[in-house]
Amino acid sequence: QVQLVESGGGLVQTGGSLGLSCAASGSISSDNVMGWYRQALGKQRDLVATITSRFYTNYADSVKGRFTISRDNAKNTVYLQMNSLNPEDTAVYYCTLQQTIWTESRPYEYSYWGQGTQVTVSS
Repeated sequence: QVQLVESGGGLVQTGGSLGLSCAASGSISSDNVMGWYRQALGKQRDLVATITSRFYTNYADSVKGRFTISRDNAKNTVYLQMNSLNPEDTAVYYCTLQQTIWTESRPYEYSYWGQGTQVTVSS
């Protein structure tokens, strides 16, 4: 099992910055993808950004140039620095870890989620 514990988030004014972090613990493969999704009230959960254990990154178009995802493999921790925030960024942000575990020569995909942290941007 894998546990994800998020921290950060809160309330910020338009144009401000916030940082999120997420620490993973448990049975973690050295080859994994960590990332962030967000879910605004009444909407579906959408990708924000992901980063592989080899530091390849992927961003949603809506956050490119404003958000930066990074990770510390030694600490199994992923970070999200959010700049130039606007009210459309208001959502619950969820940390995720995805990994493939090989068992008896067969791959099994596992996805884990954090409990979510609220980010609110006031206008």
